Amino acid sequence: MSLIDLDAIHAFVEERIGPEFHDKKLTKLKSLTLDAILKRKNPYLFKAKGAITANDLIESVLDATASSGEETIFGNFLERVAIFVCSNARDGKKSSATGLDLEFSWKNRHYIVTIKSGPNWGNSDQIKKMQTNFTKAKKTLRTSGGLNKVEIVAIEGCCYGTDDSPDKGEYQKLCGQRFWELISGRPELYRELIVPLGAHAKLRNDELIELRAKKLNLFTKSFLDDYCDRGVINWDKLVRYNSGAKR
Repeated sequence: MSLIDLDAIHAFVEERIGPEFHDKKLTKLKSLTLDAILKRKNPYLFKAKGAITANDLIESVLDATASSGEETIFGNFLERVAIFVCSNARDGKKSSATGLDLEFSWKNRHYIVTIKSGPNWGNSDQIKKMQTNFTKAKKTLRTSGGLNKVEIVAIEGCCYGTDDSPDKGEYQKLCGQRFWELISGRPELYRELIVPLGAHAKLRNDELIELRAKKLNLFTKSFLDDYCDRGVINWDKLVRYNSGAKR
């Protein structure tokens, strides 16, 4: 299989970053309501941070809520980019195994890959679950997948970051350059990806800024009406709404 052409990667990213990243961010922001953001965030935290104006409080809560899923959305997009790259460069395919994202064979080895956004994605229980998924997948591939005589290599692939001790025993943790090079054969792909990711960014960010300002104004007005007494935040009422038991 020949190495994937860089122009093909750029075209794929530029075509999809709008609908699969920017549009999803806008959709999430459009769907937010004041009740929802006040329910989701910790009022004690904002009191401890010294919020005293409705605008400051709502701005903090709105931004925290809007950005909470941003890395997940972008991580899912990068996963699709990685699968596209590998499908063209290594004849890779989306894995059907539980907890895995990608499979491909290269140089007499079969690789099973779980794709993560960055290196610090999970706690110890989540990492153990990943290892369990690797073990189950290897067993299935050796027994019913016809790979009993092929070396199966498990990869925790991180789209950014570094880990200079990639050998984890039962699997390898490949971050940033190491990961992108493995699935593409291009040593510099981790740098080359930066260019197409900026496609349409300014235009789409302008849309996001305009929508955020509208939401901020509307939410601040409603908050002043419902949770302020003569211009002062009624923290007791806010905490009751956020955490009080419904009897």
